[in-house]
Amino acid sequence: MTSNLSVLILAKNEEKNIEECIRSVSFAREVVVIDDHSTDRTAELARGMGARVVAHAMNGDWGAQQTFAVTQASCDWIYFLDADERVTAGLAKRIAEIVVADDRRCAYANARLSYLWEQPIRHGGWFPDYVVRLLPREGTTVEGLVHPKICHPYREIKLPHKYCLIHYTYRDWEHYFNKMNVYSTLAAQKLHDAGKTAYFINILLHPLWAWFRMYILRGGFMDGRIGFVLAAFHFFYTMSKYTKFYYLGKSNRHTGALS
Repeated sequence: MTSNLSVLILAKNEEKNIEECIRSVSFAREVVVIDDHSTDRTAELARGMGARVVAHAMNGDWGAQQTFAVTQASCDWIYFLDADERVTAGLAKRIAEIVVADDRRCAYANARLSYLWEQPIRHGGWFPDYVVRLLPREGTTVEGLVHPKICHPYREIKLPHKYCLIHYTYRDWEHYFNKMNVYSTLAAQKLHDAGKTAYFINILLHPLWAWFRMYILRGGFMDGRIGFVLAAFHFFYTMSKYTKFYYLGKSNRHTGALS
């Protein structure tokens, strides 16, 4: 057991994932689940796996919830983990080695390998998908509503690809499209808040470039049928983002005369 490591998991209605997620980090001294008032058996199952469960409302702010999670950790090292992720055996061993060495000048990013419909997605920009997850607790905060940024004073080190997380990205296509809708809305608002100018031509040009880069330049075609589907949907995600951006703030009144 890695005696100086707290694994921090944010969860809401994750009863299908939480046990396997916690089982993949059984090497940690403690697992802390920050439960956003789940209405299923998430909290019960997590406690049954030996995790400490803290109920705390997210209120739509993922970064603030992760920052709260940091305050609940009792160990000097923390590892952020999502409920739909699993730590591989190789990564678990490397994490344990780093924590034992206890060099608190560094933070560590590991690769993440996503699976869709039981297929690993290795191309199209999906892999290695580096994320900072292992770092000292002191001085660590998180900012960002949906795509958070981990803020810290440490030198970042990327671990080799072989030390990767497994990420079960989407439960089904409904889950995918729901996320697409939310993320495209937030991305459009971010463009607006940054003072960018919206042009109608962007609704055509940006999606075409996004598709070409993902499917051709980044080799999405090498993932077969699912690679084609993901590139096509990335086209529509990008089109949705720029369409929402273009029409943001414009009125949508029903002005037509009835006959």
